[in-house]
Amino acid sequence: MVLVILLSLTLVIWILATIDALIGFRKLDSLEKAGGADQEPLLSVIVAARNEEENITQSVRTQLAQTYKNTEWILVNDRSEDGTGNVMENLKGTDTRIQVIHIESLPEGWLGKNHALYKGFQLASGRLILFTDADVMYHPEAFSRAVGYFEEHSLDHLTAAPNLSAKPFWLKAFVAFFLFGFSYYKRPWLGNNPRAKTGVGIGAFNMMTRSAYEKVGTHEYIKMRPDDDLQLGMMVKRQGLKQRIVTAMTLIEVEWYQTLGEALGGLEKNTFAGLHYRISMVLFSVFGVFVSQVLPFFTVFSGNQSVAILSAVNLAFLAVLYVMVTKKMTQFSPWLFLVLPFTALLFIFSLLRASYLTMKRGGIIWRGTKYTLAELRKNTLR
Repeated sequence: MVLVILLSLTLVIWILATIDALIGFRKLDSLEKAGGADQEPLLSVIVAARNEEENITQSVRTQLAQTYKNTEWILVNDRSEDGTGNVMENLKGTDTRIQVIHIESLPEGWLGKNHALYKGFQLASGRLILFTDADVMYHPEAFSRAVGYFEEHSLDHLTAAPNLSAKPFWLKAFVAFFLFGFSYYKRPWLGNNPRAKTGVGIGAFNMMTRSAYEKVGTHEYIKMRPDDDLQLGMMVKRQGLKQRIVTAMTLIEVEWYQTLGEALGGLEKNTFAGLHYRISMVLFSVFGVFVSQVLPFFTVFSGNQSVAILSAVNLAFLAVLYVMVTKKMTQFSPWLFLVLPFTALLFIFSLLRASYLTMKRGGIIWRGTKYTLAELRKNTLR
């Protein structure tokens, strides 16, 4: 009886989520279909990097090769312990549009990346600001199409979902699952609905007007949020500003992590944050993911006919939604659905691991700096 009730509830959720995604994805434009910019307002690209000497040269070179020319770059070396600073200075010597900031110490009450992006903004001159990461690769038309789309729709904020590339099989499966969960949980297409309160921001590509960035309070307002990219998008919608999210599968690419172990480690800083550092929400999420995305794969073989049928219908809607998200938000094979229960268990493990380590350490360790749980919770309540 309990299984019938649980499977019935999850079936209702998957039916509603599938309908919601069908409608939502129709409103999610592809940046590849946008025209280039007719006018070229000054675009300030701000890249914050810590210990990124292996990636930043290639990333910045793809940016320097853009067809959109009215651009300046502010590269911020955030207390790097490798050759990142030297690499930035070498890049500066190749193009007069590049400026470099070296940060030697971190002020109290700031996360390193947030502080670095804010310091970069203070040096920027453009009407448009683009916050991006040091490992993002760009097609030559990316900036032009983004600015063209931005101007055409009179936006205050544009964020783009890049192609998250991955090589190892289980890393592909895990990234696909993460994007699947992000899509049905965060419903990013709501960013395109001016009546919706939900906003979205993606760290690989967050473009804003200077006035919008200042109106939402800049990174100073979210200086202790490890999910700063998402929070920027949320603040834009709270202020009633105009936001759009688009996909850019062939224009913007980032290798999020190189191994599954790196992915699990990288998620330590923000999975618990996404649940507001509440153990109750962690337990609820673990229970929800297990019941909705693991259990049906096993109960479909139940001897109880009602349980088996409900499980099969759950899996059918789950498969439709998974394939829909995978085709729209990734370049991975939809056949990764076959390992969904295992990637769901991996996600549960990563969530429990991140929560446990955060509690044990009394905070998070991000880019070599520890931030206490008390500080993080205080900023979350704010």
